[in-house]
Order: sequence, then structure tokens, then C-alpha cells
Amino acid sequence: MNDGFINFNKAAGMTSHDAVNFLRKIFQTKKIGHGGTLDPSAVGVLPIAVGRAAKFLEYLADCDKTYRAEILFGTQTDSGDLEGKIISQIENFSVPTLEELQNVAKNFLGEIEQTPSKFSAIKINGRKAYDLARKNIDFEIPKRLVKIYRFEILSVEKNFVTAEIDCSKGTYIRTLAEDFGKSLNLPATLKSLQRIRVGNFTLEKSVTLEDLKISPEKFLLPIEDCLTFEKFFLPAHRIKAFLNGLPTDVREENKIVKVYSDEKFLGVGKIFNGELRSEKLKITELSV
Repeated sequence: MNDGFINFNKAAGMTSHDAVNFLRKIFQTKKIGHGGTLDPSAVGVLPIAVGRAAKFLEYLADCDKTYRAEILFGTQTDSGDLEGKIISQIENFSVPTLEELQNVAKNFLGEIEQTPSKFSAIKINGRKAYDLARKNIDFEIPKRLVKIYRFEILSVEKNFVTAEIDCSKGTYIRTLAEDFGKSLNLPATLKSLQRIRVGNFTLEKSVTLEDLKISPEKFLLPIEDCLTFEKFFLPAHRIKAFLNGLPTDVREENKIVKVYSDEKFLGVGKIFNGELRSEKLKITELSV
């Protein structure tokens, strides 16, 4: 069976679950999953793991991401995007200048606190928040700390701006758009969203469903190339110990690493208190 990641370019109107189902049929395997849900209306990079790559998906969840967002001023919805019900709207307002917007955007850099939309996929007592919200069930969304590394305003139009955001995992761009509007004393909502990077996955190198229908195996990326950890080369006499979950003494700081034997990727290991142990294995036997 083929193993690896697909740098999938999700189209508008397609759910992340739809994308997985399409690729499950293309690759004819049940072992498949995605990293980082995208709303149906959002487009762009959606990493999808095929075969043994699926066990490594958890490492993609920790990757930083980059988004290109259009933030609409003058309107606020209950969902934070144009799919929701309008709850606030004003007319005859002026959008600040590019310089003024950039100065306000700087206030969001670093670690910030967010309260995600109730129309999100966050689990509340085992149920998705948006399911509860659509049934008008009252509940609270817990606040979370996220990091914004870059918040750059690219252009200013009559009633919306286009921005690029580099951020940590767990960042809700819909919430960022609303909070940005509040800082300007303007209702705001997300007009459109495109994810242009997840870790090592970039939009420029992504592939569409049409591409995959023609030659799916051509676009499978090696597991190790899609993980952002640094390499660690294991001595040949410690390979069997690593595969069996036994520790190897090392002189390295605590970290997660991609473990190799010569140029062969064995799996992901964790170095802690001077010992290296396996966390996720690509292979389980030396002969594989």
C-alpha cells in the first residue's frame, strides 16, 4: 500500500470530511485522515495522510499556519463569517488608512486570548459547538491562548481589507477578524479565508482533486519530508532497541526528532533527560 501525505488544495463548498472521502476512494484505502479542519467555505491547504502516514498526523496539528483573509467591516454575524445571521450592521462609515490599520494590527502580535465562535468545531461535552449553536442550546466556549507571529494588511478596499496572518495552532481567524473590528470600533466579519501554509505544506505546491484523479501516486509526499522536526541519526547497533521502544543514551537537549539509520527514516523519537525513545514508527522491523 502507498504511504505518504497529500498537500491537498480544498475547494469552497467541500468539507474536510468530504475531502477525505474523495481521497479514500482514489487511493482505495480506509487508512486516511486530514490534518487541521477547514470550514466548508474556506479554501486552501489541507494536509491529508494516506496509509502509515495517518499515525503521524498529530505532529501536523502542532504546526504553525498562514492564512490570507478578507475582513469585511460594517457587518457582524453570529458565526463570524458570511454564512451566519447578521447581528450588527452599520452604514456610512470610513475604513481607516493602511497605516492606521497596520498600527492596530500590531496590537495583536504575540500571545493573545481568544474566545472562538460558537459556530466552531470545538467539542463541548463530546458534541461539536456548531451543532449545539444551531439547536439554540446555551453553552460557553472556553477562552484560549494563541500566538500571532505576523498580521499584515495587504490592501484596503471600500469596506474590507485583505490580510495575511502567521499564527500558532488553535487560532480562529473568524474571531481575530471580529476582535480586529472591535479595536477599530467597527463590526466586522470574515468575508473569505484561504489557508496558504501548514508547516511544510504550501499553497504553491498543493494539488487539486482533478490532479489526483489523473495520477494520485505522483503527488504522494514522503512522511519524513512533511515533518518539521530536525534529523537525528541513530548508530546502527541501536536501531533494534529504538524499534523495540528501548532507550538510547544521547547528549542532546529535550526535543522531538526524526530518527534515521543512514538515510532510512525509522520514525519519530522523543529525547528526554538524556534518553531517546521511539514515539511513532514508520517501520517495525529491520528488514522492512
